[in-house]
Amino acid sequence: MIELSTTRHNPFVDPQLHVWGWEIPVYLFFGGLVAGMMVLGGLALRRMARGDDPRGFFSLQAPLLGFVLINLGMGALLLDLTHKLYVWRVFMTFQPASPMSWGSWVLILVYAALLLSALVRLPEAWPWLGARVPLLRRASETLLARPGLQQAIAWANIALGTGLGIYTGILLNTMVARPLWNSAILGPLFLVSGLSTGAAMLHLASVLRGQRPAGPGLIGGAWSAIVQPVGAAWPEKSRADELLRVDQIFLVTELVLIALLLVNLNTSSASHAAAVGLLMSGTYAWLFWGLVVALGLVLPLALQAMELSGRIAHTVLPALLVLVGGYVLRWVMVNAGQASHIVGAAF
Repeated sequence: MIELSTTRHNPFVDPQLHVWGWEIPVYLFFGGLVAGMMVLGGLALRRMARGDDPRGFFSLQAPLLGFVLINLGMGALLLDLTHKLYVWRVFMTFQPASPMSWGSWVLILVYAALLLSALVRLPEAWPWLGARVPLLRRASETLLARPGLQQAIAWANIALGTGLGIYTGILLNTMVARPLWNSAILGPLFLVSGLSTGAAMLHLASVLRGQRPAGPGLIGGAWSAIVQPVGAAWPEKSRADELLRVDQIFLVTELVLIALLLVNLNTSSASHAAAVGLLMSGTYAWLFWGLVVALGLVLPLALQAMELSGRIAHTVLPALLVLVGGYVLRWVMVNAGQASHIVGAAF
């Protein structure tokens, strides 16, 4: 009786089980984003190992950007922990039946893969670093001289990126008490969304790196990149077109998976149908249909198609919209999922 009373008066349980705050959507977003960048970066490394020379941000400094972004995601996850000083205990064991245990160890391997990828041609990306740290320069030269090692690093990026991207959806999918998350489509959806946001981030970073500031300081340069066409500031227009075409495939696939997710939940149990109602016409409908589907998927898809056909100039607006849509998708799924519950259950 005491246990029941203290539970019923726990603000994290009543009126609904809503324990996760802003930290988890941020972690899932950056995890999926870096996963997409790793897959695309691995494909670029495979091309380089075969003798191609894809110079530019895409192949040189993307792993370093990924390293920064994954740290932002891990920082948000750390803030969510109650006992932050004991996080090291997660890595003192491995639980094969626990998705969180798998995810923790995958993240460690992700760090290793990103750092190894950054070593490939690092002196070319940051010459000053290679000059000051000869060990890094020699390591880079060793990797450049061995295409087999480059291929191994490339496949590691592709495999770990795929695993990390799917894991961000599986983390939610395993919690069967939340009907909105209880769909096998959630893992592939988060993976494809991560690939799309990864392509968008590479597109955005390449433009901002190649764009010469049109106004005072960084703000002037960033605003110029958003509202003005890329034009001659883009170091490799073919790379821009390639990223746009790839991202279009991801955006269309994401739309298909969202449709399948809605159909799957709506045709399952009464609990699943009630849960998907939160997205279809409930509290989170305007965010889901407005920011995720319309502004985050459909509008970027249309803008990219016009850019590729030459009807409008290249800008980073589609990339920004894709990134916003990718984050809002995770925010909506995390919060709406916590609001969903088994129909008929006593809360």
